[in-house]
Amino acid sequence: MHRQNLIRLLQGYRTPFNPEAGYVTRTRHFVEQHEDCFDSHLWPGHVTGSVWVLNPERDKVLLLHHRKHNQWFQPGGHADGDADILRVALRETHEETGLPPDDIRLVDGGIFDVDIHTIPAIAQSPEHWHYDIRFLVEIDDRLPVPGNDESHQILWVPLEEVTRFNHNLSTYRMLEKTRRMRVTAA
Repeated sequence: MHRQNLIRLLQGYRTPFNPEAGYVTRTRHFVEQHEDCFDSHLWPGHVTGSVWVLNPERDKVLLLHHRKHNQWFQPGGHADGDADILRVALRETHEETGLPPDDIRLVDGGIFDVDIHTIPAIAQSPEHWHYDIRFLVEIDDRLPVPGNDESHQILWVPLEEVTRFNHNLSTYRMLEKTRRMRVTAA
């Protein structure tokens, strides 16, 4: 599997958040050490791809209530052996929202956020780590979002209400990045 594209993305990514900077370093080392880092059967962890979905006004976030984990998350998932983690993130967005790819606008091809989090043991899968590479996309919040059977519900959530749905530290960090973008754009 070709890991060099992801390694280059990680080497070029800078964050002002110290915990995330540690995640970037740990993720880069993990990818360098594991040729099969994109294989979802690699234990104790593997690389995943996700997106932070904003509406064009950047005042709402799209969240999905994940059926298996019974929590609210941004779209994303396993690479299933695909080393193009951006393609993975966009594919997962298309699959989980039910929207055609043309309705999902990539803001840029750079990393928006990096997180490492534990996934609890479920069925045949032991507890493991997700080295999650996140990208920023925009979707028109006027479009109906049909979703799929992996989610109970999909909602556009105003920025000030997102932490009512998900209060993980990485969500706070992505919210802060969104707020900073909005200030810069104003």
